[in-house]
Amino acid sequence: MHRSSLDTPEGAAFAWARFRRIMRGWGWASLVCVIVVEAWLWPSFGFSSLHVYLASAVGTVGIVMMVGALMGLVFLSSGTGHDESVIDPTEIEKRR
Repeated sequence: MHRSSLDTPEGAAFAWARFRRIMRGWGWASLVCVIVVEAWLWPSFGFSSLHVYLASAVGTVGIVMMVGALMGLVFLSSGTGHDESVIDPTEIEKRR
């Protein structure tokens, strides 16, 4: 069985530091997206309610950060060799 670099403390520290760096980038991207959304809402609807602007900001940040977290975890899993270290049950059946 192939071991991933997440099995060692140094490899795991490097991978999680990379994940945090990716999430910091997505945090900045979410801030830009909030500015764009709010800049679009104001001329389109005017000031309707503070709750509309708060909800759109929270929703935008939530969606962008969720996308970033899922993509970051995919990159973490693939980049550390963790995907290759998983045992494929179909491979075991083929050997029999």
